Amino acid sequence: MLYLDHAATSPVRREVLEAMWPYLTDEFGNASSTHELGRRAQAGLEQARAGIAAVLNCRPAEVVLTSGGTEADNLAVKGIALGRRDRDPALRHVVTSAVEHRAVLDSARDLARWDGFAHTELGVGPDGLVDPAELAGAVRPSTAVVSVMHANNETGAVQAVAELAAVARARQVPFHTDAVQAAGSLELDVQALDVAALSLAGHKLGAPKGTGALYLRRGTPLRPLLSGGGHERGRRPGTSDVAGAVGLATALRLAAEERPDRTRRLGAVRDRLIGGILAAVPGALLTGPDPREHPGSRLPGHASFCFPGVNGETVLVDLEARGLLVSSGSACSAGRTEPSHVLTAMGLPPEVATTAVRFSLAPGTTAEQVDDVVAAVREVVGRLLGARG
Repeated sequence: MLYLDHAATSPVRREVLEAMWPYLTDEFGNASSTHELGRRAQAGLEQARAGIAAVLNCRPAEVVLTSGGTEADNLAVKGIALGRRDRDPALRHVVTSAVEHRAVLDSARDLARWDGFAHTELGVGPDGLVDPAELAGAVRPSTAVVSVMHANNETGAVQAVAELAAVARARQVPFHTDAVQAAGSLELDVQALDVAALSLAGHKLGAPKGTGALYLRRGTPLRPLLSGGGHERGRRPGTSDVAGAVGLATALRLAAEERPDRTRRLGAVRDRLIGGILAAVPGALLTGPDPREHPGSRLPGHASFCFPGVNGETVLVDLEARGLLVSSGSACSAGRTEPSHVLTAMGLPPEVATTAVRFSLAPGTTAEQVDDVVAAVREVVGRLLGARG
């Protein structure tokens, strides 16, 4: 089997398991306990927090450990919006893009449904990108928070986060970015990005599922979403997952160290895949930006297509029968019958959006493997189109 669904999740790295192992065995203490075993666990937790902060270029105190990207997104969007409204009741508006992960979109919609907020969804162009001028026109005096993702999980499109964040900052509005898909592929310096909040998930990087973090700039108002003890400086109560934090910190450090070389290698293989499929499959549509024309506009290991006239799920099943594991888009939306909200927001008709197939490559994916993928896609789609005709 050739696994090409790394945008959905990645295998846990051996180095990560080895770093976590002591805290899953002998160093099992509760980091809130005051005895020696608890103090050692607390030391491991804070060392991990400092490691995450080093990669993000922030203070360790600005790192909030979470159970993953979904919780981090909810805490950022809901927590900041409610926290700012607590200080100023006039702040009752949130802005997101229309192509956000459901964790962000549904958080904003919950604020509108249950807490009286207005919600503006920014449109995107055919490439899936937000126009900073449109954001500037959407921000109001009542805007509590803006959230636009760093890179899209379905199309690989990379947003101009620093430029978008500057628009919000000029209006004194906190800007959050969901960097779950970007982590490991893009620079995560929160000072350079100029963001007030940034979400991460460990399982995209080689850490276990159930690990994540939220960078929260010092001074940004936040209402906690959970009640309980005073963990994470009162921002996220719950017994600390020391082993998970150590795993996330290790995976994040390794990804940052390896990123320049991995990005270069994966970008070349991705471009080979894009060119091969577009040449081999008549009518195939690349969704999202074409990195061969606009370098840096797309994640290096990501290629996604629509194949008008065929059923995307059938393509997935037939490719799996040939030993290729890919997806139709967001794993969080698997099983839904409606077309992708990301692709329809980009202007694709629903009947075309349902034909989507996403390929997300491994760091070790080779040119020879890509050529085999192209041949398999050409055979599968060609057969399905022939059967339909």
